[in-house]
Amino acid sequence: MTHSTSDVFATIERDSERYLEELKDYLRIPSVSTDPAFAADVARCADFLRTRMEASGLQAEIIETQGHPLVLAERHVSDALPTLLFYGHYDVQPPDPLEEWRNPPFEPTVEGDLLVARGATDDKGQSYAHVKAIDALLATRDELPVNVKFLVEGEEESGGEAIEHYVRSEPGRERLGADAVVVSDSSMYAPGQPSLLYGLKGILYVEIRVTGPNRDLHSGTFGGAVRNPGNTIADIVARLRDPETGRILIPGFYDSVRPLEDWERKEFAALPLDEEEYRKDLGIAATFGEEGYSTLERSWARPTLDVNGLWSGYQGPGAKTVLPAISGAKVSMRLVPDQDPDEIGRSLEAFVAQMPTDGATVEVDVLHGAGPLLVDIEGPFAAAAMSAMQDVWGKPPVKVREGGSIPIVGTLNEVLGAPTLLMGFGLSDDRLHSPNEKFNLSHYYQGIRTTARLLDRAAEISGAS
Repeated sequence: MTHSTSDVFATIERDSERYLEELKDYLRIPSVSTDPAFAADVARCADFLRTRMEASGLQAEIIETQGHPLVLAERHVSDALPTLLFYGHYDVQPPDPLEEWRNPPFEPTVEGDLLVARGATDDKGQSYAHVKAIDALLATRDELPVNVKFLVEGEEESGGEAIEHYVRSEPGRERLGADAVVVSDSSMYAPGQPSLLYGLKGILYVEIRVTGPNRDLHSGTFGGAVRNPGNTIADIVARLRDPETGRILIPGFYDSVRPLEDWERKEFAALPLDEEEYRKDLGIAATFGEEGYSTLERSWARPTLDVNGLWSGYQGPGAKTVLPAISGAKVSMRLVPDQDPDEIGRSLEAFVAQMPTDGATVEVDVLHGAGPLLVDIEGPFAAAAMSAMQDVWGKPPVKVREGGSIPIVGTLNEVLGAPTLLMGFGLSDDRLHSPNEKFNLSHYYQGIRTTARLLDRAAEISGAS
C-alpha cells in the first residue's frame, strides 16, 4: 500500500520554526571532540540530544565509553516490520581560525537560506533532520510505519574508537540489528539534486615528527653544521608526491587500487561540472591532481595524499633566526578500494626510514585509519531511498561517490550485514571543516521530508499498511 505523507509534510511546515530553533540550540554547544578542553561540552551535547530524542517520541539513553559517549535511541513498533538504523555524529571540528568567521562559530546565524555555524552540515544539521522526521510522523499519526534505531557518536571527528568498539561488542551487535542503515553525513551533487552515495574513501592519518638538537639553536652559529629539522620535514614531505604529475611516490601505493569501471567514468562524465565556476568558488587559477583523470574522478575515486598541517620553528611576527629543535607534519591519505590502510602505513614508514635524515630522529605515528567502502545500491531498501528522494525533490537521484571518509560505515556494513543508504542533504560548498560552515535551511527541511518519506517507502517493502 502506498502511504500519503501530505499530512506529515503539513506538520513539518507548521513546526518548521521550532525545528530551526532546536537545531540552533544544538549548534550552540561547542562539542569539539578532539580537544580535551571541550570534554564537558561534548558530554552536555550528548545529553541534549538524548533529551530531544525523548521529546520526539524515542526511547533514548547515553552509552558511556572509554572516550566520548554514544547516544542510542529506538522505537519498536512490530516484529513484522523492517527496522532502519540511523547513524550520525554530534561532535564537530575545531572552529579555528576564529578570525575568519563572519560571526561567532557557535552562535548560529541565519543568512537568507543559510544557517551558518560550526557543525551546521557536519553533521548536526543533517542527522538532526532524521530526529525531526520522527517528531513529525508521531505528531501526525498514532505510530511510525517501521521500527527505528538511532546511533549517534561523539568521536567521528577524532578517530571514532568508542563507536568502533561498541558496534563490534556483543551488546552492540545485539542492540543494533537492523534491515538497513541510513547515513546523512555527505553532500548532494548540486543544489536541489538528490544523490545516492555508493562509495566512500578510506583514510590513513599520520603524524611525522623530526627531532634534532636538544634545543632551538642560533641559525648563524649552528647553521650548516647541524641537520635542521625544519629543512628535513620539508624534504620528507616533498618526496611523498611528484610535484608535476601529482602521483604519490610511496612504493607499492597503487598496487591494490581498483580501477574505475567504464560505466562509472561515463556516469561521472555525464554529470554537469562547470570547471571555471569550480575554480572561481575556490579562488584558484587551476585544478591539480593525478594525470589522466578528471576532477570528479580524482576527488571521488582515486587515492590522494595531502599535508594537513606543518609546524617548525618561529611563527610569530617579524624575524627570529632560529634553527628549530623539532618539526613535524600531519598527513592524510584518502584511500580507494582495495587499498589497505595498515599496508599503506607500513609502506610509508619504510619509505621515510630510508630517506637521508642522519643527525635527526624521525618518527611516523599512525593516528587513525579506516578502509574504503563501496556499498550495494541495488535491492528494495536502495529502491525505497531513491523513490523517497524523487518523491520529495521532484527528480531522480544521481549515483555518486565521495572523497571523504566515514570510518564507522564500513564497520556497520561488516558487522550488521545490512544495506547502507548514504543519502546526504549537504552541499560540497558547505565549508565543512572550514570557517563559516553552513547548511541550506531548505535542504534541512527537505531532509526531514525525505526521511519521513523513506520510512513510509520502507514499510511498503514488507507490505505493511
